[in-house]
Amino acid sequence: MDIESGDSFSISREITADLIQKFAEVSGDFSPIHLDPEFAGRTRFGRPIAHGMLSGAFISALLTESMKGRTVVYLSQTLKFTAPVFIGDTITSTGTVTRIREDKKIVSLETICKNQDGQTVVSGEAAIMVLA
Repeated sequence: MDIESGDSFSISREITADLIQKFAEVSGDFSPIHLDPEFAGRTRFGRPIAHGMLSGAFISALLTESMKGRTVVYLSQTLKFTAPVFIGDTITSTGTVTRIREDKKIVSLETICKNQDGQTVVSGEAAIMVLA
């Protein structure tokens, strides 16, 4: 593999109300904290927040895109949600290679999602197997 420990990859995506609605439809998570501005306005967040797993999906997309056209299989992912994500935020997902197991072609990465202000909204670790 031409991937080395310390290599880092990033992608960015803007959060829209339409994206949140589509994620609700795909996931089946129709919680009013995500979809009902009146309900969300009465919470500590004051407005709707994006599904946490939407940021997880961005990490999945990052790992597929960062492997330069190779096929990868997601083996594991930890996620710690540290701040809310709102409509209008731009989320940048970054994966940094921390370990490579050449014999099994397994790559471990630190994964972080930050908003446009540089605030970490999600952190974790991922492991993927590079097939081809």
